[in-house]
Amino acid sequence: MNWVKKNKDNIITIFLLSIPVIVENILQTLLGTVDTYFAGQINDSAIAAISVTNLIVNVFIAFYTAISIGTNAIISRNVGRCDFEEANATIKQSNILGIIIGILVGAVNLIFYKPILMISGASNEILSYTVPYYMVVAVPSVFLCLSLILSSCLRATKDTSTPMIATGVANILNIILNYIFMRLGLGILGLGLATTISRIVNVLILLLKLVNGSVIKLDLTNIKIKKDIIKSIMRIGIPAGIEKLVMRLGQLVYNSMIISIGISAYVAHNIAGNIESYSYIPAMGLGVATATLVGISLGEDNTNKAKNIVFLSDFIATIFMICIGIIFFIFARQFAMIFTDAKEIQEMVIRVLRLIALFQPFAAITQVFTSALQGAGDTKFPMYATLIGIWCGRVIVGYLLGVTFGLGLLGVWLGYALDITIRGIILLKRFLNGKWQKINI
Repeated sequence: MNWVKKNKDNIITIFLLSIPVIVENILQTLLGTVDTYFAGQINDSAIAAISVTNLIVNVFIAFYTAISIGTNAIISRNVGRCDFEEANATIKQSNILGIIIGILVGAVNLIFYKPILMISGASNEILSYTVPYYMVVAVPSVFLCLSLILSSCLRATKDTSTPMIATGVANILNIILNYIFMRLGLGILGLGLATTISRIVNVLILLLKLVNGSVIKLDLTNIKIKKDIIKSIMRIGIPAGIEKLVMRLGQLVYNSMIISIGISAYVAHNIAGNIESYSYIPAMGLGVATATLVGISLGEDNTNKAKNIVFLSDFIATIFMICIGIIFFIFARQFAMIFTDAKEIQEMVIRVLRLIALFQPFAAITQVFTSALQGAGDTKFPMYATLIGIWCGRVIVGYLLGVTFGLGLLGVWLGYALDITIRGIILLKRFLNGKWQKINI
């Protein structure tokens, strides 16, 4: 406890930075629930259309994440050095890169929409719903790309409140537009338009904040590509993007595996997954704060401060997730009953929630130490950890236990538990060896 008292100021800083991110993530999660509700007012095909489109967008988000993580690491390091000129140059170049990548992704989505949708599992039955939603959400995804990059730029300067406010305003607008467009009879097209319009508003709010900044700002004049900065962003960001892509592809295989077990198992999996996703929100918020503070501390040439921040963040995240794990274990039945009346599905959900409750501390370690290493610019090691954890633990062991040995959904989730355990151990070991402190940005 003396260690905690000595680090009181760091703890306060961590909470001040992470709480807005936690609120923002809660808002995003709730918005997904609201969107599903409105889609359900149309029919099941509309829900499936949104699900397929989001699956595609989530794959391309890996490219956007590459830029945002590289941007955060470089800007936070420059803020720590008080090199605001270089920080501002990085802000400009990251957004130029984001516009280019976003437009290219949009063009791919537009030109190859038919094969992309078919590969993603969109049946002929739902294509009439999927195509209009896909066209107004996946094609103009440049706005999603810019919102991620602009938010990353602000967070790297310790401003996590503006992205939260922008997300809150955009989400409220999204819900209002969903209602209006549904009343106007626009159906699934209206839901897509509401999503894209709200993303544009999100980008405008973030842009206004950065353009009107004092020391840290986005200069919209003299727009030129600087290859050295772009290379630095991509050198750090590409491994992080590959990590996200590996994770998404692993999840696709993982989902296919569960579908092969049976529809009841797949329904139970989705229910348990939706419930479990809320447990990650505190750790994700703490991870964002950790990445920023590690980058700034290394820029200040204060490695001890960086280490203390990471251990404090992990300590706080672990406490949060142990508490959530206890809630999952005790109230698993009550959670399951909220989502389904089918006894067979309820029992599967209960077993999964009680299993994953035991592994919440490893989830905290994985989230915080991934962010810490990425904030230091050490993005290759989280990529290696994800590759090993996802494919050896989640996919191979999950298949062996769930399908080959007949343990069903519980066996597949045991593979998932092994995945986060493997990643947690690898990342912790990497952090403790201290090599992340020597990475130059």
